[in-house]
Amino acid sequence: MGSYTRQAEKWSNRNANGTVDGAGKQNIGYVVFLSVVAALGGFLFGYDTAVISGTIDQVAGQYHLDPIQQGWYVGCALVGSIFGVLVAGLLSDRFGRKRTMIVSAILFTVSGIGCAVSVGFNELVIYRIVGGVGIGVVSIISPLYISEVAITKYRGRLVSLYQLAITIGFLGAYLVNYELQKLAAGGFFAGAGLLSKIFTGEPWRGMLGMESLPAVLFFLVIFFIPESPRWLLARREAGRAMVTMCRIYGDHAQAIIQADEIKLQLKRDRDDRSGWRLLFRRPYFRALFIGVAIAILGQFMGVNAVLYYGPTIFRNSGLSGGDSLFYQVLVGAVNALTTVLALLIIDKVGRKQLVYYGVSGMIVSLLLIGIYFLKGTIWNIPAVVLLFFFLAYIFCCAVSVCAVIWVLLSEMYPTAVRGIAMSIAGFSLWVGTFLIGQLTPWMLSNLSPAGTFFFFAGMCLPYVWIIWRMVPETAGKSLEEIERIWQKS
Repeated sequence: MGSYTRQAEKWSNRNANGTVDGAGKQNIGYVVFLSVVAALGGFLFGYDTAVISGTIDQVAGQYHLDPIQQGWYVGCALVGSIFGVLVAGLLSDRFGRKRTMIVSAILFTVSGIGCAVSVGFNELVIYRIVGGVGIGVVSIISPLYISEVAITKYRGRLVSLYQLAITIGFLGAYLVNYELQKLAAGGFFAGAGLLSKIFTGEPWRGMLGMESLPAVLFFLVIFFIPESPRWLLARREAGRAMVTMCRIYGDHAQAIIQADEIKLQLKRDRDDRSGWRLLFRRPYFRALFIGVAIAILGQFMGVNAVLYYGPTIFRNSGLSGGDSLFYQVLVGAVNALTTVLALLIIDKVGRKQLVYYGVSGMIVSLLLIGIYFLKGTIWNIPAVVLLFFFLAYIFCCAVSVCAVIWVLLSEMYPTAVRGIAMSIAGFSLWVGTFLIGQLTPWMLSNLSPAGTFFFFAGMCLPYVWIIWRMVPETAGKSLEEIERIWQKS
């Protein structure tokens, strides 16, 4: 392969920007197919996370759960997710991205079927934890795989497909919950037998069990995609990698150039320090620290508090209790539609610019929400104005922080340790999610709603400062060029 290396070096000298997109012969349709398949994991992520909202009251009533047990029922999946992100990187670096996605699909399938037929509350919790492990694994592997097969020019929007799939999963869960509840009220599958129990007598089983259908689909379609060529090159399986890269780039010469650039960077990494110890070298540790920081801070800017506790916040603000669930559906719809917008512009506008615009809007929206809670009653402001402020906040968040975080985390780390580095950053993200889920009720009670949203606005400031001062713009750059930027920093 020495001639390939010389060709890559000559090409690099002719192209100062380091990109490898070639003459526009890439097989975009094939790359989109690979990305959509991987993004199905995001749909399962979103469904598994949101479906719980429609089952809490039913499960609590059937098993006579006290508040602590209800909290455990909601939070047990997060515990599984934290474990999942810890093992995801190790599994993907050892066994490959494709095999690890297959593992996550199996976990989702087992969880869905198990929840539907579970006997007793403890068994239900076990299967929820199994699904949580699947969430943790797929939250690392799906965006990682997409970033490694994507063509540089389109990588941002392709990785954003994963975030879009999560928001569609949220909406899918809301719709399934609504439709299954209507079927149960209408006596669908009435009578004896398992189907009657799942869809009529205890419809929460059907809500949780329906996850197994997209999980099986995810499991099947994974067999139609190849292993990540970058992982194959890291494992010195150049032959298999070249087959996939030729199909992606549509040109053998461009595939050779791309493969050699990856191998050159891998060789530098091995020469410097092998294995996970590479992360403790200064430039990579700096990237790891920044990834952990933005992952945690992003959770304390309020978005999950709104998604998890939106109906309660709306109801307590004066919006009618029955309509508060509908308002939450509006929040989910805005979240999904805005993610489509982010997907279209993320590679044109750039990661950092999106964060600047979006977080600025988030700060304004959060301040307005806090002012409403502080002065809304005194000033006789209609409660529907609060809904507008929330939707504006979700728009700004979805178009920036939510869309950018998985793209950045999938781009920031060297190929040799990308899996374990993303696991560490993902672990911090899930810890932040767990903490905000537990702390939001306390903050709403002790800091007041106004103080809580002023706090969220304040947490936006260190986030945007880190993006401004410490994170390089990655739009339009190959993964290898991004790695070299960190090495020079």
